Amino acid sequence: MTRFPSKTPDATPARRLTRATLGLMALVSAPAALSLVSMSAPALAQSASQSAAVTPINDLYTALKQIQSPSSGTSEARAQIMAPVIDRIFDLSTVLHNSIGMRYTTLSTDEQTRLLAAFRQFTIARYVSSFKQGGTAQFTVNPATRPAPSGGSTIVSTTIGDGSDSATAINYVMMPSGGGYRIVDILLNGHISQVAAQRADFSSTLARGGADALVTLLNRKTAKFMNN
Repeated sequence: MTRFPSKTPDATPARRLTRATLGLMALVSAPAALSLVSMSAPALAQSASQSAAVTPINDLYTALKQIQSPSSGTSEARAQIMAPVIDRIFDLSTVLHNSIGMRYTTLSTDEQTRLLAAFRQFTIARYVSSFKQGGTAQFTVNPATRPAPSGGSTIVSTTIGDGSDSATAINYVMMPSGGGYRIVDILLNGHISQVAAQRADFSSTLARGGADALVTLLNRKTAKFMNN
């Protein structure tokens, strides 16, 4: 005689109720889980964007700590530490353009190239002079960025101090570039534009003597910084 399998214990009323309850819980939980994923995606994107904007500033401050080391060497050796970092994290062409103003577009390609080379050396030397060997400056970076009031840029807020309560707010204006972010301005005391402060000096020199005069000015400042 053929025997058919008997009903399994799952077929009992109690088992059926348990299975139905679990199935209902799964249906209720699924939309909630999908909603959580949907809500977290923008937050994750914002976090990634903030990290990308902050990374260049962390790189800058790491280099500044290096050149403050007692073993960092001569001014030239310290400049060599700074140079690749400056090239990577600054959009020097934009900074120079904005520091000169509309007159920049009237310059020839050769004049722009010579000015950019002189401005690069000036920027490196200014850091070498400001953060001397054996210095004790301490750097704090706020990991949360904020949008700039205009221009589609991002602000990274930091402070530089000596460990006391008198730390100075130094904020950086960052623009997207090549899949990351680069510095296009520095806000001293949190709001004074370095680009704007340079514009009067740079544009007046250019107006008086052209590109050659501005190159000479930048080279003179560079030499002073390196020998300071």
